[in-house]
Amino acid sequence: MYFQRFYDDDLAQASYMVGCQQTGECLVVDPVRDISRYLEEAKSQKLRVTHVTETHIHADYLSGARELAKATGAGLLLSDEGGEGWRYTYDDGHQTRLHDGDTFMVGNVRIQAIHTPGHTPEHLSFLVTDTPRGDPPSMILTGDFVFVGDLGRPDLLDEAAGGQDTRFEGARQMFASLRGKFLTLPDYVQVWPGHGSGSACGKALGAVPTTTVGYERALSWWGKLVERGDEEAFTRELLSGQPDAPLYYGRMKTENRDGPALLGEVMPLPELSEQDVKARLARGARLIDTRKKEEHQAAVPLGSVNLPDGKTFETWAGWLLTPDRELILLAPAERAEVLRRRLWMVGLDHVIGFIPSAEGLETASAPPLPAEELPQHGDALILDVRASTEYEEGHIPGARQLHAGRLPWRLDTLPKGREIVVHCQGGTRSAAAASLLRAEGFQVVELAGGYDAWAKT
Repeated sequence: MYFQRFYDDDLAQASYMVGCQQTGECLVVDPVRDISRYLEEAKSQKLRVTHVTETHIHADYLSGARELAKATGAGLLLSDEGGEGWRYTYDDGHQTRLHDGDTFMVGNVRIQAIHTPGHTPEHLSFLVTDTPRGDPPSMILTGDFVFVGDLGRPDLLDEAAGGQDTRFEGARQMFASLRGKFLTLPDYVQVWPGHGSGSACGKALGAVPTTTVGYERALSWWGKLVERGDEEAFTRELLSGQPDAPLYYGRMKTENRDGPALLGEVMPLPELSEQDVKARLARGARLIDTRKKEEHQAAVPLGSVNLPDGKTFETWAGWLLTPDRELILLAPAERAEVLRRRLWMVGLDHVIGFIPSAEGLETASAPPLPAEELPQHGDALILDVRASTEYEEGHIPGARQLHAGRLPWRLDTLPKGREIVVHCQGGTRSAAAASLLRAEGFQVVELAGGYDAWAKT
């Protein structure tokens, strides 16, 4: 059996390839939209992508399952569990619907679908058996069901997808899935989850890539609660302290359920002239400044949003951008195509070109406000864009908390005629958030060094 994990550090997302070298077939689980990585890996291993599946309807990124199945002619296997409203609504003519207990073969590798609701109603995990070695399973791909040291949160449907009190039913289902499915497996079965540390799909995910059933049974926070049947204490702990869910998750849920747009053959990203950029910005396009925040603050192109090229580019793009605008990248030529593909992760497909330099564009400086000068801005609204859990641990008196990942959908709740001082913990997230507010016409300044600097002052 061949096995490979693919990992996106930005969204802390894992996808997997399971193959049979004898027959040359392979399965890809939870692929992202830039499918080139799977095609290249399959080619290097002399495998054909014959099966594509995913564990559930994802919320934090746009799935590449449809794209990969279309490009390779592979069978697309999707959950048919979860009831009305949680079934996939698209079918390209080569789909198989999976139910609890269904099995299929990828060469000599047996894959069994196990319905494990809790994080979402339709969620499946996949039990993998290398049959030439025997009948016992060797691993389970758990998606957003069981993580290393934690569990998938059951409150996302309430937080970001328009649900109402679904968290309590989700917690009950999670408890039942653990007790009736996961803990019935042998201790030696390897657990390969869909996310790692840093994902907002749980609150305390481990940084190592894998665990085992036995390790989670013995050492997880939930293991003893489930084994002794304490559903009330389990639910209380599972639902407490979950991080704020970015509101773009609702859009991802809908698009993944109804069928992500197919990218097909993609042409190289063109370099745009200064005149073309100015004309498109005047017609409503959005400029994404991928320079470091200090460079952006020194010369802010009017109407631009600052998403620095780095580990959080995809995450912040999902937080602060919406797909209803054309997008232009301010980025070096050698980075523009890479960043364009990273935007695909969160369904931002309408990147029309790039410009390598801000020279020739209208700019203005936006120096941050030193923390010791904050008292001189007593009439300003202090906007805390950290998570609610951070805010509860300590905040500037009178500050309003609004997670940066909810800003685009809450702009109408902010005052246009009043100064807004934006801050996060150390000044990084707030720089991106402030750039969006600035681009939307708000009178905004960043608090240099964020809450940490204020607390020291």
